Amino acid sequence: MSTKKMKVAVAAGLVSTMLAGVSLVSGGANAATKKVNWATVTSAKTGGGMTALIKAAKKEGHVNVITIPLAGWANYGLIMKDFTAKYGIHINDANPNGSSAQEITAIQQDKGRANAPDVVDVGTSYATENMGLWAPYEVATWSLIPSASKDPNGHWFDDYGGYVAIGCDTKVVTTCPTSFADLTNPVYKNEVAINNDPTSASAAFYAVWAASIANGGSYSNIQPGITFFANLNKIGNFVPGGTAATAASGATPILIWWDYLQNGVASSVPGWKSVIPSDGTIAAYYTQAITKDSPDPAAARLWEEYLYSSIGQNLFLQGYARPIELPGMIANHSVNQGFLAKLPAAPKGAVTFPSMTQVNTAKATIASNWASAISGS
Repeated sequence: MSTKKMKVAVAAGLVSTMLAGVSLVSGGANAATKKVNWATVTSAKTGGGMTALIKAAKKEGHVNVITIPLAGWANYGLIMKDFTAKYGIHINDANPNGSSAQEITAIQQDKGRANAPDVVDVGTSYATENMGLWAPYEVATWSLIPSASKDPNGHWFDDYGGYVAIGCDTKVVTTCPTSFADLTNPVYKNEVAINNDPTSASAAFYAVWAASIANGGSYSNIQPGITFFANLNKIGNFVPGGTAATAASGATPILIWWDYLQNGVASSVPGWKSVIPSDGTIAAYYTQAITKDSPDPAAARLWEEYLYSSIGQNLFLQGYARPIELPGMIANHSVNQGFLAKLPAAPKGAVTFPSMTQVNTAKATIASNWASAISGS
């Protein structure tokens, strides 16, 4: 996905006040004495309950995550602070500005090391294409995750998502674009960027797909998006490799990225505005998975339990991301109404997602055609 992330900064001490009444469920009366191989446990219940899991995770003392920036990306900065404050478990965050592809590479190269990734947060296709890397596990709130958004055997499960949006620094750009068609205007010379490279990062990949839909493409045809960016590059408007930092510096005053990450840019760039493009709408979720060879298997599982608890899901919501359990949380009244009220309205109509076959076909097309199209060769 990626150069994946950014985060909304909020004081960690406010978490207990803002999320009053929401907590993880603990349990397992005999858990303290039961010996468990957490690397093979498929749910907290089968391992003796949350009490046993928490005890084992605290004994491990840390959990290794990867490519999670500390500020601006779906509120992960606050999520990590609260997790550590709650359990006393240190979080090692490797390569914060990396991509989904780099997460997979790290797992393969660091196998057997104490600092190997315990868990990942990747574009869904990266999870489904690497099923042999994951340990099956079902969090306590498994039933709240839609069936289409998880592997039936627990190898992967979606966590949060949003829509591709066009962000703009109003201090630099006189008239901000509201569509992909607008981006071809010569006034945007050397100003338009996407986050990272679409051959390795989900955010950039979906930006190209949104452009495809805006230019006559579909879930079954991403090529018009590649052609669009090739033309944008040819006329001098496209700047490869945009990030929150390049947006803040003014180097890329127009950035195509997820809507919830646009809010993160806005928190550090006064005057930053974003809009879901009128001619190319696409939504997607990111995905969690636990590494099969996790060096900290109990802490990895506790991390997932935390993310999918009402606390974790509400904190994603506070970061303007759409948590995967949101419909269920609304139904069972565990959603934070204040955070929900601030969530930007979604485009009208039912949200649809491409199938994994369509995703894999689009990725193959990007892999084959992107570099040559942008280079003009």
